[in-house]
Amino acid sequence: MKNKIKILIAGGDMRQIFCAEKLSRKYDICVVGFDDEYITDRLSPYKNNSGSEKFDCVILPVMPFDEVGNINSPCFSGKLTTAKIYSMLKKNAVVFVGNDDKRIWEKFPETAVVNYMSREELCLKNAIPTAEGAVMTAIRELPVTLNGSSILIVGAGRIGTALTMILKGFGADVTLAVRNGRGVAKSRILGVKSVLTKEMGSDYALVFNTVPELIFDRERLFGFDKNTLFIDLASRPGGIDFDGAAELGRKVIWAQGLPGKTAPVTAGEFVAETVSGILDERSESCE
Repeated sequence: MKNKIKILIAGGDMRQIFCAEKLSRKYDICVVGFDDEYITDRLSPYKNNSGSEKFDCVILPVMPFDEVGNINSPCFSGKLTTAKIYSMLKKNAVVFVGNDDKRIWEKFPETAVVNYMSREELCLKNAIPTAEGAVMTAIRELPVTLNGSSILIVGAGRIGTALTMILKGFGADVTLAVRNGRGVAKSRILGVKSVLTKEMGSDYALVFNTVPELIFDRERLFGFDKNTLFIDLASRPGGIDFDGAAELGRKVIWAQGLPGKTAPVTAGEFVAETVSGILDERSESCE
């Protein structure tokens, strides 16, 4: 039996569709902001033109707005305005969103706003498809095998840890660049070499950055071989001087949003599991 909570999935890429599929096993689900060709057989598009149907929750994309402030809907040939979505919600509805864009509170007043991407369980799960997507990118771009390659990973957080484990399986020569003794200890547990970030060298075929602050300025980039591949996995503002890299002829790929690009089914299901968990918590707190 499905829960009585009615959830609207509004816009986004295909991970939103697979999020909707997963949630449809437990809740009443409608999707809006997708052309029919993207909607799977298990789901139905929202077709209530009277405006009488109201929803308890809406799940917006990780990046909620497009360049003009409408709901980000890359799989929709029409326009999905925030006003339309707001009109479809019950008073005191819950708005699930993937970042802390301040416009959310302006466009959805009198709602509870929850950032599902800030949840630790989702961050941990997303580290897996992010790391796998990063490795896939490296394999596609490098002229050599990962096996035997000297690889630097900057940051020993969730993504850095997942990357280390995968690359060890390839037989790569991995070094973790860390800030302190805690990072050194973590690299030892993972069974790889470590170096302090301020002391890291430049003799690497491949560099992954996971730290969202400037690590590779122009001066540091200059010390690397022109054939070194840099893959930046950090959120904005990134960790690499992209203009400086272009001037020096260093190849840099800013690989953002990898879970949705390389594993949309898994990424969507992870969001669904997180949203479902949050709703369960909210329900328990009201009992």
